Amino acid sequence: MFQIRTDLALETREKFDEDHIEVKGVRVDEERISPEIMITRVFIDTENGAKAMGKPVGTYLTIETPNLAMPDEKSQTVIAEKVCSFIKELIRKFEVKDKDLSILVVGLGNREVTPDSLGPCVADHLSVTRHIVKEYGKYAIGVDDAPMISAVVPGVMGQTGMESAEIVRGIVSETNPDVIIAVDALAARNSKRLNRTIQIADTGIHPGSGVGNHRNGMTMETLGVPVIGIGVPTVVDAATIVNDTMENFIRALESSDSLKGVGEVLRSYNAGEKYEFVKELISPHLNGMFVTPKDVDEMVHHISHTLSEAINMLFSAGSGRSEA
Repeated sequence: MFQIRTDLALETREKFDEDHIEVKGVRVDEERISPEIMITRVFIDTENGAKAMGKPVGTYLTIETPNLAMPDEKSQTVIAEKVCSFIKELIRKFEVKDKDLSILVVGLGNREVTPDSLGPCVADHLSVTRHIVKEYGKYAIGVDDAPMISAVVPGVMGQTGMESAEIVRGIVSETNPDVIIAVDALAARNSKRLNRTIQIADTGIHPGSGVGNHRNGMTMETLGVPVIGIGVPTVVDAATIVNDTMENFIRALESSDSLKGVGEVLRSYNAGEKYEFVKELISPHLNGMFVTPKDVDEMVHHISHTLSEAINMLFSAGSGRSEA
């Protein structure tokens, strides 16, 4: 099977289903909590499953909703509450200390490039509390078990000359957070998931992996503390869009009496061969290009507020460690 460009574990798993390939060590659990919100959990349980999926062993929670980028306060609150509950779920899984929880939020990406500015925008909207708690005590913010939240936007290598992971590693050594929440923009396989999907993973995050720009990952192994990765797909590979269009074209040919034979010939190519054929056709002008919606600036604005509110809820209602 050819390697599709996506950061979403859900899409990688779907590709195996489309090709009728069984992947051992990978489980999927789906739950529709409302007509607009679908929750999917992808569990990669074994190293063999991780190798097949191209992702580390762990849990990948996905929220799909067409309302994610909509300026609807009620919908945004519902989504933020769900994201907050997932973060709490993973924090409990990490079994960090019960009280005085310290969380470092890392806003990954380049704020000068709109589709890549999600992480910095989320950090901008956070209610950071570490400095208040350190100076005046936790009672200064009115919540007994509120975690200390700090935030940093490390920029990208082209701006700083350093890997984001190197910068964050230095901050970790100085501030000793219990958990890191890394927020980043992702790449999707399906354009219908752009700005409509949130992935939350307990495996950390690998900046730039979806667009082929591999940087050092931010994980428990590299930073020494648990890392929760939160991402929203804002771009899709141009070759993928053309490939999907080609699939629709083949189906149209197959439904035509006079052109049915042409459609059958094209259908004889496997998915990988068709994808490579498309890449050759659009090269060199479009190969390697990634596409984003024209109103991505407004979408990122709304989504960043939703994600920051979800993180802010962690201290407004406590860290959730005492919940069942």
